[in-house]
Amino acid sequence: MEDTGPGGGAPRTVATNPARSPARPIDQIDIETARARPTGVDELDRVLGGGLVPGAVVLLAGEPGVGKSTLLLDVAARAARTGRKVLYVTGEESAAQVRLRAGRIHALDPQLLLTAETDLGTVLGHIEHVDPDLLVLDSIQTIASAQVEGTAGGVSQVREVASAVIQAAKSRDLPVVLIGHVTKDGSVAGPRTLEHLVDVVCQFEGERHSRLRMLRATKNRYGPTDEVGCFDLSESGIVGLPDPSGLFISQALHAVPGTCLTVTLEGRRPLVVEVQSLVAPSAVPNPRRTTSGVDSSRLAMVLAVLQRRLGARLADQDVYVSTIGGARVVEPGADLALALAAVSSRENVPLPRGLVAIGEVGLAGEIRTVSGVGRRLAEAARLGFTRAIVPAGALDGATPPAGLTVLTAADLGEAVTAAGLVPDLASSAASR
Repeated sequence: MEDTGPGGGAPRTVATNPARSPARPIDQIDIETARARPTGVDELDRVLGGGLVPGAVVLLAGEPGVGKSTLLLDVAARAARTGRKVLYVTGEESAAQVRLRAGRIHALDPQLLLTAETDLGTVLGHIEHVDPDLLVLDSIQTIASAQVEGTAGGVSQVREVASAVIQAAKSRDLPVVLIGHVTKDGSVAGPRTLEHLVDVVCQFEGERHSRLRMLRATKNRYGPTDEVGCFDLSESGIVGLPDPSGLFISQALHAVPGTCLTVTLEGRRPLVVEVQSLVAPSAVPNPRRTTSGVDSSRLAMVLAVLQRRLGARLADQDVYVSTIGGARVVEPGADLALALAAVSSRENVPLPRGLVAIGEVGLAGEIRTVSGVGRRLAEAARLGFTRAIVPAGALDGATPPAGLTVLTAADLGEAVTAAGLVPDLASSAASR
């Protein structure tokens, strides 16, 4: 009887001759094929880690209408203007519709080739015939293979399309960008394995009623995943915002109670954001707590700490909190700004102009330090702010930026006093 080995069966895979790709000394490997090539869109290059790597497959996911097609049409046109041949495959719109959008955003170039196809075999034939330097597939959920059962966008179809396109990309060193839609819960539509097959997964986010769009990399084999790209979407197209902080700050000509500025970190990028609060007497037994751009549970915690530790009367008040320009503040570093804005509105006393507040509020009323305080303060100083309130010990002996006076606070009472808000409130809390 034949010995089948300890596994209970003989292995089916046998060794083959690696003639096509023999092993070579590592110092003789050509690294030029792994270098990123800039796309011409700085904000996109920032997220990708320098640009598109030959043979890389990038999945750009986002809700319908967020601007994915507009962004990639602009990227395709910029690549075409540098002499590279670009193939843009649209499965959602007709070629004429894409042509109209390209004319509106000035993305017309003879090197940009456009085709409207939904059959995978035909798409692969276009790749063979055109031999492009860049492929954009819009979108992967609309392409289907006649050799696989199921409708376009199904699990089996998406897996087959992705595998075929990835194989073509790797064999030709062809950078490919796939557009993918997301479901209601924010995950990429289709099988979860799609995200594991591609090299880079980017999320394109933005509120429908806001012009601001943010691009984040959730997976990147060629670069960091903590960078964020900011874009401005308008009727004339989409443009990168190298300095987006101005979008998040109101243009009020005089100081208004209930507003406080903070510096958040989106990845490694500091952004100055204005937090606005309106505290008003409630006409209902259960006061309202309404937020826009702010985590509601975080606000509830900060209000509870203010009432318990500072004695601020908020239990019978409606509290509305919002950010400017569609910014989303989810990190604890904005807690102090939330607290000062609420106290400022409650007491109807404006905060001094040129002030930013950075810090996390603990349940005991203490102000805790957060990461990247130096970068946050440098951004505040660059934008002309003159005063900052930070947690005690946050600078750790470092010199603050020139022109910026840094005040430290160990707890909410000291922070309220440093901000010039009702010093008697802080002293009464300290005597409890």
